[in-house]
Amino acid sequence: MKKILILGSTGSIGKQTLEVIRQNKKHFQVAGLVCKNNIFLLKEQIKEFQPSYVGAYDNKINLNDKKIKCFFGEEEILKLIKLIDCDIVVVAISGAAGLRPAFTAIESNKNVALATKEVMVLAGELIKKELKKRPKVKLFPIDSEHSAIWQSLRAGNKEEVEKIILTCSGGPFLGKKIKDLETVNLKQALNHPNWKMGSKITIDSATLMNKGLELIEARWLFNIPVEKIEIIVHPQSILHSAVQFTDGSIIGQFGLPDMKVPIQYALSYPKRLKNNLSRFSFTELKSLTFKKPDLKTFNCLKLAYDAIKIGGTMPTVLNAADEAAVELFLKEKIKFLDIPEIIFQAMQKHKTIKNPGLSEILLVDKLTRKMIYENYK
Repeated sequence: MKKILILGSTGSIGKQTLEVIRQNKKHFQVAGLVCKNNIFLLKEQIKEFQPSYVGAYDNKINLNDKKIKCFFGEEEILKLIKLIDCDIVVVAISGAAGLRPAFTAIESNKNVALATKEVMVLAGELIKKELKKRPKVKLFPIDSEHSAIWQSLRAGNKEEVEKIILTCSGGPFLGKKIKDLETVNLKQALNHPNWKMGSKITIDSATLMNKGLELIEARWLFNIPVEKIEIIVHPQSILHSAVQFTDGSIIGQFGLPDMKVPIQYALSYPKRLKNNLSRFSFTELKSLTFKKPDLKTFNCLKLAYDAIKIGGTMPTVLNAADEAAVELFLKEKIKFLDIPEIIFQAMQKHKTIKNPGLSEILLVDKLTRKMIYENYK
């Protein structure tokens, strides 16, 4: 039985992880739960799953059960990660806030199931170096696309990979042009056609920044040059991604859009467990379509390509500026098309630091956000 610590247990991925565990109690045990500030839901989860460790970033937890160790605030939660006895740490904390927890888990020789793509965007090279020091520690991707690539790569050797094919739904504004996006409102941007996700990632899907972040994540997760990663728009979200090998063969992972599938695979690896999730049938779908992304309309994706090619701290600026801009858009302080412009301006002003350490990455992240927030007080 594997012991699981879930960071972000009250969020979308955290709740779906608990659904997977609920259906597989013979295989998994919840060792710890951590949330941001939803103490009400956290207490319900504690009651059901009886973890030994719990934590919250923004609110203190008052429990009558003295057997449960409680932690409050970022520094204490990092201590929790070091202290807890578990097999896998699920990092499902939104945005850059997931970096230190993920890094601490790896330093503590714990396997990480990663749902927070920003971790690899901010510090992919650093994370890979840390993993190299600890060959027994594994990093399992939870993103549906990266899980699909991971599964497809098992069909061949690394030397046989010709390219990675990263699929993209196209979001709610597929086929639109810049003039069509000038009047986009918050409700429209949050209406994703295929996936039920948190607000931030849903807006990133609407701008295609989510695919840009996944591009950078794939570059580091699979140690493959960005030139060998092809992004294709696939509106049906049935082919979650694929790998083309040197003989021309393409191996891909198909399935209905459901995050519980990649979550379960990350937790159960190298085994596959049965489940009662809905099955995809080729005969029930009229067509599967594919096309190239529109980089002129969805400039965020082009900015992500630029950032990873420059390297160093530029992806940190890209991510920090995006998080700040999306937050402003969610508060309806800026327009939809202001998001790529804010990111572009932040990247233009930044002097890249090559081979940054963790402290430098965190500082650049902080200063980039501060600059943007000050411009929109």
